[in-house]
Amino acid sequence: MRLVPAQQINGRLRLPGDKSISHRAALIAALSNGSSEISNFSTARDCASTLGCLRELGISIEDRDGKLFFAGGEKLTAPSKPLDCGNSGSTLRILAGVLAGHDLTAELVGDESLSSRPMRRIIEPLELMGAKIQATDGKAPLKIHGSGKPVPITYRLPVASAQVKSAILFAGLNAEGRTTVIEPSPTRDHTERLFNGFGVPVITNDLSVTLEGPARFNGGAMTIPGDVSSAAYFVAAAMLLPRSELTIEAVGLNPTRAAFLSVLSWWGADISTTDLQTERNEPYGTINVRGGITRSAGDNERTLSRSMIPSLIDELPLLAVAGSQIEGGIHIRDAGELRLKESDRLAATVENLRAMGAEVEEFDDGLSVSGPTQLRGASIDSRGDHRIAMAFAVAALIADGETEIAGSECVGISFPEFFGLLESLVVR
Repeated sequence: MRLVPAQQINGRLRLPGDKSISHRAALIAALSNGSSEISNFSTARDCASTLGCLRELGISIEDRDGKLFFAGGEKLTAPSKPLDCGNSGSTLRILAGVLAGHDLTAELVGDESLSSRPMRRIIEPLELMGAKIQATDGKAPLKIHGSGKPVPITYRLPVASAQVKSAILFAGLNAEGRTTVIEPSPTRDHTERLFNGFGVPVITNDLSVTLEGPARFNGGAMTIPGDVSSAAYFVAAAMLLPRSELTIEAVGLNPTRAAFLSVLSWWGADISTTDLQTERNEPYGTINVRGGITRSAGDNERTLSRSMIPSLIDELPLLAVAGSQIEGGIHIRDAGELRLKESDRLAATVENLRAMGAEVEEFDDGLSVSGPTQLRGASIDSRGDHRIAMAFAVAALIADGETEIAGSECVGISFPEFFGLLESLVVR
């Protein structure tokens, strides 16, 4: 993909459904007593992987006029072949929790990238709950021998992870008694909100989440809010290009996911949210952005670290790009988890910012980028990582000269419409 500089971003958008919510809504609909109808389901390949795995497990899913219909009341059946999770960590980790709570055996496989990611973090708690899991050096493929009567546990997460929390809670649905997950810091809470929204009460108390089993969901209808992580790239582009005017409608505004809006506001973005509503406990509304940086960020506002990181983890490469335009630059620490994503996102961000002329210091757990810097067009290596490709597409719009992004097709994993929508908004 080749991109050239832009003058501004103008327009209105509605985005495909939120990926994190789509994964969980599909699993809930598959396990519900009654039928369910899901509208605006994510178009990402990752979410298609979740649907494919559910169909292999015997779940009836019909796609009619862009809506997904689940029959409900069906039992999971042992698949005849390995369940292909593709590149989706959410599919593999959360589905592992579902399978751990059912009396069947299934194997979860993924692509090369997914097969290199750590899975001991789900293996340990799910085996404590009674599942038997065979792995390859703590990584996929995972062969899961589930337990029809999992053991309820209280589990303290060693690393903040919404996927691991969700896996344990899904396994706890069939446990006789109380399952509790304690987090070291808050992570995205879609699972808790949707459990309550579909009739399975969970209790959240500070950093703990508790579920009383056995429990079964009630089916129903849901419209998935637009993906706020996808919105981030357009919001940042509009902020960085003066005279831009951008409106994104019906987008998710869950506070555990939309923290980047506050960060960009600290850094001088003119952002407002309106039309606030909820869908199955998930807040959504309209994001309005006026272009330009309106104020200088304070010293404390330019450091992202500690408990802030889980709520910003997907947007950190993008925030590093935006940080290159902030007076005094920005600092990201306590983000070593970025090295364990689809690529080593810290290394990829540092390498590509340097290629564009930014001064960047790399740490084991983060980076510092100086600013403001006039970026220059460059050859960008996406490393096959959708978030790196999209972050540096934004960088290309404010750079001098042409930028070429190698492997840009990887955006299809999460947001196949990205480049088309971006081009529709750009004024040159």
